[in-house]
Amino acid sequence: MDRERERETQMPGAEPTAQPVAVERKSIAREWIKTLVVAILLALFIRTFVVQAFKIPSGSMLPTLQIGDHILVNKFIYGVHLPLLNLWLLGPWTPRRGDIVVFKYPYDESRDFIKRVVGLPGDVVEIRDKQVHINGRLLEEPYAAYKDAAVSSNLHSARDSFGPITVPEKKLFVLGDNRDHSQDSRFWGFLDLRKLEGEAFVVYWSWDSDGMRLRWNRIGKLLD
Repeated sequence: MDRERERETQMPGAEPTAQPVAVERKSIAREWIKTLVVAILLALFIRTFVVQAFKIPSGSMLPTLQIGDHILVNKFIYGVHLPLLNLWLLGPWTPRRGDIVVFKYPYDESRDFIKRVVGLPGDVVEIRDKQVHINGRLLEEPYAAYKDAAVSSNLHSARDSFGPITVPEKKLFVLGDNRDHSQDSRFWGFLDLRKLEGEAFVVYWSWDSDGMRLRWNRIGKLLD
């Protein structure tokens, strides 16, 4: 009886409805959009607060960092910063001497610089014949490289002789490891702690553009 009633109520020539299939497709599309949005938000969160990738374009940190190195930077080690508001929720905390830091170049914040922390707030920094002294003591720097053996006698050059000068509060004195070819605190002054972006900690990729080859021995290299 029931089957006969179903046949009676069905219109002649009527096609089976496709509504459930359409609803299912919309549901799948909605889930994909949600997943994509979450993935984008998570990537932005990680890039802003956790880890960010940078490429080394110059030789100012040779031999520690090679031109073409791609590095990862720890963004939260010195605090929590909101770039859009230029607001520090936590920090900024003072780095350790010897940390390799990425920061906004003080005279052009569209550019990112990378240098090594040498002088901390309150330190007296002096450079005598290329050698760095902190608070009157010679600083041991196994990472420093000097390509020019000559010591400049130019009184107007800060490359080989500098200071003594005291690092102000909430400031840093930073230098490139490639001492004879680096634009750093000797030339443009102290670095404001608020300009810090993070600490470089590993090379994850390295490409030699001159030799057109991958530097396998540098991939995964920890920085110190």
